[in-house]
Amino acid sequence: MKFTNGYWLVRDGVTLQRPAEVHDAEIREGSLVLHAPVTRILSRGDTLNKPVITITFTAPRPDVIAVQIEHFAGAKQSLPRYELFSEQVTPQITISEDGQSAEFTSGRLTARAALRGPWHVDYLWDGEVLTSSTARSIGYAQVEGEDPYVHEQLSLDVGEHIYGLGERFGAFVKNGQSVDIWNADGGTNSEQAYKNVPFYLSSRGYGVLVDDAGPVSFEVGSENVSATQFSVPGERLRYEVFGGGTPLEVIERYTGRSGRPPALPEWSYGLWLSTSFTTDYDEETVLSFVDGMAERDIPLTVFHFDCFWMRGFHWSDFVWDPATFPDPRGLLAKLHERGLKVCVWINPYIAQRSALFAEGAEKGYLLRTEDGSVWQTDLWQAGMGLVDFTNPEATAWYQEKLEALLDDGVDAFKTDFGERIPTDGVVWHDGSDPLREHNYYASQFNQAVFELLERRRGAGEAVVFARSATAGGQRFPLHWGGDCESTYVAMAQSLRGGLSLTSSGFGFWSHDIGGFEGTPDPTVFKRWVAFGLLSSHSRLHGSNSYRVPWLFDEEAVDVMREFTQLKQRLLPYLLSAAEDATRTGAPLMRSMALQFPEDPACRPLDTQYMLGPDVLVAPVFRDSGRVEFYLPAGDWVHLIDGEEARGGRFLDRTYDVHSLGVFARAGSRALELARGGAA
Repeated sequence: MKFTNGYWLVRDGVTLQRPAEVHDAEIREGSLVLHAPVTRILSRGDTLNKPVITITFTAPRPDVIAVQIEHFAGAKQSLPRYELFSEQVTPQITISEDGQSAEFTSGRLTARAALRGPWHVDYLWDGEVLTSSTARSIGYAQVEGEDPYVHEQLSLDVGEHIYGLGERFGAFVKNGQSVDIWNADGGTNSEQAYKNVPFYLSSRGYGVLVDDAGPVSFEVGSENVSATQFSVPGERLRYEVFGGGTPLEVIERYTGRSGRPPALPEWSYGLWLSTSFTTDYDEETVLSFVDGMAERDIPLTVFHFDCFWMRGFHWSDFVWDPATFPDPRGLLAKLHERGLKVCVWINPYIAQRSALFAEGAEKGYLLRTEDGSVWQTDLWQAGMGLVDFTNPEATAWYQEKLEALLDDGVDAFKTDFGERIPTDGVVWHDGSDPLREHNYYASQFNQAVFELLERRRGAGEAVVFARSATAGGQRFPLHWGGDCESTYVAMAQSLRGGLSLTSSGFGFWSHDIGGFEGTPDPTVFKRWVAFGLLSSHSRLHGSNSYRVPWLFDEEAVDVMREFTQLKQRLLPYLLSAAEDATRTGAPLMRSMALQFPEDPACRPLDTQYMLGPDVLVAPVFRDSGRVEFYLPAGDWVHLIDGEEARGGRFLDRTYDVHSLGVFARAGSRALELARGGAA
């Protein structure tokens, strides 16, 4: 959100007040508190009739500094709040002998505030300034007809790049963008996002989390081209600065605070096959697909039933459609006999015709309006309501309904939707602020399902396939990229979204191989197969057409077999990289900037990525097979054709559909495995 009209003026209808200077500083137990009036205090009379902004520094973990900017301290602390994990730390707090400055230090990270002259705070890592809050950075904005806002601006250095802010499908480098943290079902070719995370990562080696589950607005070098601005509605703004080092070290600190993904089952890394969305399918169709993959020697590990395993107008009642699946337990047993796991589609929207609607309404388990009615809409399912996961009893009730599916033999759930959460005229069970519950709802939904699976299947065996998320959602993996078109452009959009998400603390990510909307051209499908099977997790899924390869052509069958088998050979390497994700937060799929921060050529790259620390993947986005990509310094070997190449340069290659730009570091375990060496 923009408040100013150029450098000198504010926008019409906006009153903007900024701290002028620090009037006094207090050292309290574990915190430094600065009181900053919005004008200079030259006489006693200047202390009257004007706001004072209070800025408080605390240390929730080593190398992390939390900052709270507050106008009215009596304003309600709205729920929900992100679940953040603290660690005992005793900060060092000093005021200089001459009274000119105060320092607050957590580990190797220091906030140094000027106590004389204009407002100014530097954030330093081992004595080097990472970013600063300057005289025009903090603002208390009163906007005509709206609640007030608080904003902060942290300076951008020359050549500094900003990444993250969730799964965003626009430009990977966020400089110059306006980004609103607001979950929406907008597909992959819009500025909207399913997974909004108010955390950004800087190429200078620091990160910033805005600790507010509501609508955070970012202006990344846009309103002030020399700063990243973030603002929230209300009387206070709380953010955290994560100390420097490499970007992966910053991710480690951030996920130590927001949570790391648990281990996923080994079978989840194999190939998933879906019925697709609106296609016609029954038991015969399902078994023909599964057997067809086996007959063509294409390894498959999971079969997924999308929406119409239930009856139309009844979603979600968790009842198999008797017309198409008269014996669901028998069918699931047949799939298990074939060595497969089973996933089914669910969401938290309860249609009026679902038997669960009346039960949930009677027990108070569905979201209510201010007059006590059940909140309902016809968007998606007729008359649907929404499970109120702020009510522990409603959460247990929802989990209980899923238990029957686990008894049937279901192994995993695709937790779809969770973005269209209303904010006007609704009342949540625990009194949560609807504005902040909107984004946070996705985490509550995914947590409820993931924890049920973990309880029933055991630690390390739980997995969901989720679309929506916010900060901390990486604790309930995994997530896929949502609804994309079936084109090369959409394929590249999806990759940008995945790289932005994994720069935001998420360890695992997937996407619909072949795209979701429409039917891909056979060549697009084959190129997407290579990309999809060199991703963290791999799923064949579409909207109104199937994704089994023989419906495209026989060459697609060969391509599917080759890349599925390649991923199988790489599995020990992938599992090792996945262990890093659970231990340090390092994502399995990561941008070149994350892996090679010292190489300036890597910083803007968004059409290639690293799969773990040693495998570089450059998908092909053209019918011609031509791909241009960058190899960092070192010796690299192509995983398929064996080409040996020196790094530190861009390469221009043309590959047929049986290959792509995929290189491993010379001498790496990944290279040995790809060649069929011992695990």
